Amino acid sequence: MGDDFAAVAEAAPIMVEREQPGFVQTPYITDVIKRALMYIRAGFPVHFRGPAGTGKTTLALYVAAQLGRPTILIHGDEEFGTSDLVGGEYGYRMKKTVDNFIHSVLKAEEDVKRIWVDNRVTVACRYGFTLLYDEFTRSRPEANNVLLSVLGEGILDLPAGRDEDNHLRVHPDFSAIFTSNPEEYAGIHKAQDALRDRMITINLGHYDRETEIAITRAKSGVSQQDAERIVNIVRGLRETGDYEFTPTVRTCIAIAKVLNISGGRPEVGDETFTHVCLDVLGSEADVSSLTKGDGKGNSNEIVLKLIAKHCR
Repeated sequence: MGDDFAAVAEAAPIMVEREQPGFVQTPYITDVIKRALMYIRAGFPVHFRGPAGTGKTTLALYVAAQLGRPTILIHGDEEFGTSDLVGGEYGYRMKKTVDNFIHSVLKAEEDVKRIWVDNRVTVACRYGFTLLYDEFTRSRPEANNVLLSVLGEGILDLPAGRDEDNHLRVHPDFSAIFTSNPEEYAGIHKAQDALRDRMITINLGHYDRETEIAITRAKSGVSQQDAERIVNIVRGLRETGDYEFTPTVRTCIAIAKVLNISGGRPEVGDETFTHVCLDVLGSEADVSSLTKGDGKGNSNEIVLKLIAKHCR
């Protein structure tokens, strides 16, 4: 039991509470969760794919919590190799025996053994945990190849030289959830077709207006009316297409949180609100519009017009 516990501790599983008071559920979100759980219970890994700020990781953690098993969380990394997922030999264990039973004879024996430590994928497969691989396409495809047999045949191939078998039968309670950004994002690798073929992909876009308002309120504490105005402005900028980085619900939350602690209100003439919108939304501006002396081009004009339109 001691060795088993050490392996689990090394991989740092987490237990996410099923009931999360701060988690917002609207018809859109409820539908996504229902579909994801349906696929997982049918034996398929689920892949949430969408642009930054669409709540992929939050949704994945919530879905993992509903499965009622400890969760192993991995964040994709360019530097990952197979050993970072499966495990490897770390350090040595040395045993030395000295026999001096006959005083005139000294017998010494040494045994040096490499120590194998299971890493996160192996621990999840062995104990039937939920594997949540966040932004898995940030890892190189060759590092993720080990998942092919796990998701396809339910077998984890392990390196030779271990004391145990070189194949591990995946625990029947094992499940996997993946998230990724679009391939055009910087630092993203194209996933192998064979790996993508083994999972069911749920494409996530920006939330509907009702969901963005509900999330903004829940995460900031502003009123319904204030949340509506903030969301309308952010969505208005998004619809213009005049930005470099897409304004998301995170942008709404940032503006709302600052207003909540500063006492500002989303009203025309409120200087705090105006400055916050210009600072937060101006940073999303299309670089092609950065032509005026203030360094923000016509993005300021767009934001000011949106404030005038939605905060009367």
